[in-house]
Amino acid sequence: MQTHSTAQLDNVVLAHEKLDAYQLALEFLEVAQKLIRRLPRTKGQLGDQLARAGEGVVLRIAEGTGCEWRSAEQKRYFRSARGSALECAAVLDICRARNIGTAEQLQHGRRLLVRIVQVLSRLSQAR
Repeated sequence: MQTHSTAQLDNVVLAHEKLDAYQLALEFLEVAQKLIRRLPRTKGQLGDQLARAGEGVVLRIAEGTGCEWRSAEQKRYFRSARGSALECAAVLDICRARNIGTAEQLQHGRRLLVRIVQVLSRLSQAR
């Protein structure tokens, strides 16, 4: 059995980490976390929803990447991730309506989500 040094393993890039959608989803989670911290305790369910949906995007992209490339199963994961991204966008709309978060945070989060949805739409339709 061959062993690998920690340094060698640190340099390994997993397939999902190479996808733009995955990197964008991680960046969105940072924006989402800042918004979640600003939510009043009485709106905790909204923060929970944003956290779950945002994490779902990241996790489903990773799961989909583990499937056979361009398979129906992979497309299903990518479509599900896209749905979660759209759910996140709706939460941002609610935050905007309730004056939660800065305009810059909300715009940045929306831009990331638009890009994520675009990439996932292409991935879920690829032949």
